[in-house]
Amino acid sequence: MKKIRLLLIEDNRLLHDGIIAMLAKQQDFIIVSASGNNKNTIKKLGQIKPDIILLDLGLRSRNSLTIVEVVKKDFPDAKVIVMDLAPIPGDVNLFVKAGASGFILKDASPDDFLETIRAVAEGAKILPPNFTDSLFSEIVDRALKRGKVKLKEAVRMTKREREVIALIGDGLSNKEIGQKLHVSNFTIKSHIHNIMEKLALHTRLEVANYSYSAGTLKKIIKDISIAG
Repeated sequence: MKKIRLLLIEDNRLLHDGIIAMLAKQQDFIIVSASGNNKNTIKKLGQIKPDIILLDLGLRSRNSLTIVEVVKKDFPDAKVIVMDLAPIPGDVNLFVKAGASGFILKDASPDDFLETIRAVAEGAKILPPNFTDSLFSEIVDRALKRGKVKLKEAVRMTKREREVIALIGDGLSNKEIGQKLHVSNFTIKSHIHNIMEKLALHTRLEVANYSYSAGTLKKIIKDISIAG
């Protein structure tokens, strides 16, 4: 089993130690580095090659956003998940634009915390549900203003989202989809929310109808630009 390589950047000692203890128990994770001294850690990214970077939004150095920008530019294969207790919409927008792939609320349950990491590692975008509506709308607006970019190419589907669409089309419940894909109900809800926003569909029935009206999953893949 290929393990997900994790880098933790958290300068609160209590949270740092608690997160490490939780992650260390997972067989599919390997902690390649954990530090509050982010300047030295970022310099070593090329050596430690993390798949996922868990980044505290409220570092005392106040350079969390800069770290995301550096990672996106110089280490595009690494995905950043930002951690915060209650991020405001403005912060979420800034970090998403900078290249963050997900957010984890620090009051999330351990299962939700771990499943968010696994989902992002698979290519999903996991954001606080109450923020995704405005973020997707902004993506679409930017695409329309550029004119040269097709709308379908601006809002791309991940591989896992395609799988979820197909299973919804087969009539499976959230719980059944989660069991089939080996992820939590929380992760499935996040995928469905993203799918609904991306396809401008507003009910589960419409998602199922989209799957069937497209004919096959192959047709959906052809119609929509796929991330990755």
